[in-house]
Amino acid sequence: MGTTPSSAHNFAVRCYENLRNRLNHVDEVMKKQTKKRVLDARLRLKTSIDAMRWLMFQACPFRGNDESEDSKNQGNFKEMIKLLASYNKDVHEVVQNAPRNAKYTSATIQKEIASIFAGKVKTSIKEELGNSKFSILVDECRDESKKEQMAVVLRFANIEGVIREHFLDLVHVRDTSALTLKNTIIAVLVDNGLNVQDIRGQGYDGASNMRGEWNGLKALILKECPYAYYIHCLAHQLQLALVAASREVHEVHNFFQHANFIVNTVSASPKRNDELLENQAAEIASEIELGELDTGRGANQIGSLQRAGDTRWSSHYKSIKSLLKMFAATVTVLRSVAADRSATRNSRGDAGGALKILLTFDFVFILHLMERIMKITDVLCLKLQHKSLDIANALDCVSNTKVLLGELREDGWDNLFEDVKSFCVKHEIDIPDMDQKYVDVTKSRNKHDNTTVIHHYKVDVFNVAIDQQVIELNDRFSSHVTELLDLCSSLDPRHDAFSKSKICRLVEKFYPADFSSQERDRLECELPHFQLDTFNHPEIKNCKSLADLTKGIVKTGKSSDYPMVERLLRLVITLPVSTATAERAFSAMKLVKTRLRSKMGDGFLCHCTLVYIEKELAAKFSSEEIIDIFDTGARKAEFKLIEM
Repeated sequence: MGTTPSSAHNFAVRCYENLRNRLNHVDEVMKKQTKKRVLDARLRLKTSIDAMRWLMFQACPFRGNDESEDSKNQGNFKEMIKLLASYNKDVHEVVQNAPRNAKYTSATIQKEIASIFAGKVKTSIKEELGNSKFSILVDECRDESKKEQMAVVLRFANIEGVIREHFLDLVHVRDTSALTLKNTIIAVLVDNGLNVQDIRGQGYDGASNMRGEWNGLKALILKECPYAYYIHCLAHQLQLALVAASREVHEVHNFFQHANFIVNTVSASPKRNDELLENQAAEIASEIELGELDTGRGANQIGSLQRAGDTRWSSHYKSIKSLLKMFAATVTVLRSVAADRSATRNSRGDAGGALKILLTFDFVFILHLMERIMKITDVLCLKLQHKSLDIANALDCVSNTKVLLGELREDGWDNLFEDVKSFCVKHEIDIPDMDQKYVDVTKSRNKHDNTTVIHHYKVDVFNVAIDQQVIELNDRFSSHVTELLDLCSSLDPRHDAFSKSKICRLVEKFYPADFSSQERDRLECELPHFQLDTFNHPEIKNCKSLADLTKGIVKTGKSSDYPMVERLLRLVITLPVSTATAERAFSAMKLVKTRLRSKMGDGFLCHCTLVYIEKELAAKFSSEEIIDIFDTGARKAEFKLIEM
């Protein structure tokens, strides 16, 4: 028998050893190669997911104008993948050696990943909602491509008793008729596994297609769910009230027109704006040197004049504050333009006209008056946009605003008048003789009218401007002091308005589907104990609203002692206050879909907007979770991504 390496015996020995070593078997080698391919594919997909997550969180575009291999800029998505690959050797290897059918960078893959993110976010919202009743906040707006989009937001109290307002969907609608909106809303709720019968509130603006008593959206939803009570957006109500009040006093109405003209004239060119900033900086430095201004971090910052917007009353307040702060710098710029012979005749004429208006006692007086009025109403404007505000607390804020306006009317004249005179002296503005007869050049002269100048400004302007604000607030918000809201306000045990009979009537009349007769009896028994307990409990007695009260009784465990009271509180704080969250969705939509991205599909727009707005929820999902539910269609069998 031969003993050479090539002998039959040695060959047989080697075959036997190979047979015993399973790692060298063909099936094991194939498994090892398959496993590596799967891991490489998962790493490529994870890279694409991470790149998309960052771009969606920042509302950045994905695709570029030229995504070819020799392009110097392949768009944000592919350039982000390149960046990630440059910092990781493994990522670089799998990206560079990716098969042509498994790069995971196509537009189809991007849409699929975005839809998975959106689906996870919606699932998370539904889990947080649980079995709670909810309200819907709806508004519509046209996007950059002139398509009408409708935003749907859910408002509810979560398991901890905290008010949540979550953006649920953005849907393209053919028109804004009430029937179209109603069918679309119901379709959105059904698609997301929500029951229409669980709606306990509707929040819209005051358009006729929304609030119509017979064929409006609120009426059609009420036919589907009789307990979906409609609340006209309080922030929108306030906007309408304040705008209407300003138009009733022609001096105030003219003031806002003049203020816009002045701001537009000063901001007409970058040169004027730069000159305004230079003058403002010089003025601040001079006042600091004279000790008229305090110094400190963040103080005395240089800004620009703000334009007043048509749909946001707060923007009027910002415009007035900026004009008051930069009054001297504005005067200097207007004088410079009016005296500049190199400027056009129209520019010099506009600057001269604006300067003439600006340097009048009438303009300065109303400037200071509106600054004081709007300092009060601006707080209400901002409060009504808070997500955590409940309906009872919102109405309290309205009442407080009316009280403060009344105090300004009674006690604010002397301080205002002294401030106006000091301001006029500082800026060399002529102060009229207050005791002389006032002549209104806009009206025909009346020989028997002995109105003095001071009477005009105090009675005809100061008093009337404030009175109109209060009148409009009463008119606009009186419709909301209905039986429902009056009964809701009786729930706070810390106030004298707490009434057991009113609370029982609230449940019996407005929430019969949420309480059985036995539960209503139990609620009646719980109320006296609840009032005493919450009034004396150290962690609850300092709660400032029904929303805080609900959180407090859940946190302290009192919800188990008063389950019926807690249920009623949850229903009340679910009632919508404003549609600010829905409007914020449109702000996000306009960031996602811009003029350069006007061809973005509705589905992709909805997914990206949802992830961008609810990024706090989307950030909870790891890339591996997205991979595990990623459906690659025909490629699934080849790469076995799900079976890893």
